[in-house]
Amino acid sequence: MSLSGLADAYLLIKTLHVVSATILFGTGLGTAFFYWSSRNSDDSTRLFAARTTVRADFLFTLPAVIVQPLTGMWLIARAGFDPGAAWLVTSYALYILAGLCWLPVVWLQIRMKRMLEAKLAGGEFDDAAFERMRRTWFWIGWPAFLSLIVVFFLMVTKPAW
Repeated sequence: MSLSGLADAYLLIKTLHVVSATILFGTGLGTAFFYWSSRNSDDSTRLFAARTTVRADFLFTLPAVIVQPLTGMWLIARAGFDPGAAWLVTSYALYILAGLCWLPVVWLQIRMKRMLEAKLAGGEFDDAAFERMRRTWFWIGWPAFLSLIVVFFLMVTKPAW
């Protein structure tokens, strides 16, 4: 591949990396706001919000979660960054933390969606359990959200600590 082709490939992969980071962060923030905003609505609206949130996580967040490390590793190698640089190691750790928060969040979203589906179908519904899950979902989201903000900062500034 020519030097020009490598530069073009780098810019394409970097764009994909930035777009997938935007999707990851934006979908997370948007669905969290959407789902949280439905908390005092009627059951049909809450179920719609739960279904939409779960669907968005699988359609947008999951692919972005996969694309981010793949494009990131490629960019690190091509740009000649030290993969062990403190800012990158910190980014890896924060990304993993965000992922470890996201997994239970998705599980809780699916459980709450199923609980609402059962309630609307005439089944039993444990309001207290649902509320505990909703609160846990809310609080687990914060470390993920804050971690990704710091990752964005590190990617932009690339501090030399």
